[in-house]
Amino acid sequence: MKILIAEDEAISRRLLQARLTEWGYEVIACSDGIQAKEALQAEDAPQLAILDWMMPGMNGLEICRELRKQSSSAYVYTLLLTSKSQKAEIMEGMEAGADDYLTKPFEADALRAALRTGKRILDLQSKLLDAQKVLQFEATHDALTGLWNRAQISSILERELPRAAREQKPLGVVLADLDHFKSINDTHGHLAGDSVLREAARRLNQAIRPYDGVARYGGEEFLVILPGCDLETAARVAERLRAAVSEAPINIGPCQISVTCSLGVACTSLMTVPSATELVRAADMALYRSKEEGRNRVSVHVPEIQPCLIPTH
Repeated sequence: MKILIAEDEAISRRLLQARLTEWGYEVIACSDGIQAKEALQAEDAPQLAILDWMMPGMNGLEICRELRKQSSSAYVYTLLLTSKSQKAEIMEGMEAGADDYLTKPFEADALRAALRTGKRILDLQSKLLDAQKVLQFEATHDALTGLWNRAQISSILERELPRAAREQKPLGVVLADLDHFKSINDTHGHLAGDSVLREAARRLNQAIRPYDGVARYGGEEFLVILPGCDLETAARVAERLRAAVSEAPINIGPCQISVTCSLGVACTSLMTVPSATELVRAADMALYRSKEEGRNRVSVHVPEIQPCLIPTH
């Protein structure tokens, strides 16, 4: 584990560094508060810091306050070294954001115990953060395919629509549906159907740009968001998606299952300030036409032009 020492007294700093190295810690030693602050803001900075209360540049309390302002950064467990022993002074240090303190001259056993406590807290925090990431992923992604789920892609679309309007750029959406998917489940079983969905999702995801969005929208349906794409460009992307899904049979054990998909395309540039629901509905209408016309094809949604009535005299 990496530990930062900030101590302006050279002898004390060397003794502390030697002791920590002996205990198996990797040590970064600083002689003033400015160096310590910079080291704690660096990439891969130590998460445990021993700070002398009184130092040139910045004192230990000032560093603690700066660290606690940075809520987005990794937590740094701070241990204050001080010759102060009054309760009011110790409380001042804790209120500044220090996690623990040792009074000088400190005993090696007390230091070792304080470091063990800090390490346990940091380990616990790491486990909690990992669990939080897992929960966040599960809340925003489809469990079967690993793509965004319907709620998350809907939220993304709600954000992308006003941005497209603000930047005066088109926004395309593609709704894709695997053809005859029920017959795959009926013929090969639901486990095979799940495998087909996972592989189709992988192929779709590989066929889009890094900043596009793709989600399992429901059942065997997938929704793709294409920022900056007009109807013609979105239709070309949809054709690429169609080809990616059907390019080769999907191997499920000894079976090779041929899969195709039908797609519908819509774009904001052809609609008057559409809502997310209206834009997806337009793509769904185009998808329905692809199904009606034989499947395994791309259709685009072009709004009907309302007739203009010319008054007669």
